[in-house]
Amino acid sequence: MAAITVSQILTLYTWFPLALLLLFLLLIARHYQRSTGEPTRFQWFLAPLLLFGLAAVRYASIDHLTGDILANALLGVGGLILLGASLYLYRRMSRHR
Repeated sequence: MAAITVSQILTLYTWFPLALLLLFLLLIARHYQRSTGEPTRFQWFLAPLLLFGLAAVRYASIDHLTGDILANALLGVGGLILLGASLYLYRRMSRHR
C-alpha cells in the first residue's frame, strides 16, 4: 500500500476552498432567482464544481501536478462552463442598471 504524500494532500485540500466559493456563487444565483423570479441557471455552477473535483482527484492519484491531459481537459472544460455561468449571472443581475 502506497503512502499518501504531502503533495497529494495539498492537491485535494485546495479543492475545498474552491468548492466553497463555487457553492457561495451558486447560492447567490439561487437567491436572486427566488427573489426576482428571473432564471439564473444556478445549476450550471454544479458542473465546474464536479469537474474541478475530478481534476483534483486525478492529479492526486497520479501525484503529479502537470502534464496530465485528462486532468487539464477537466479543468479547461470546468473553467469554460464557470465562465459562461458567471457571465450569464452577471448579465441577469446587472441588466437594469
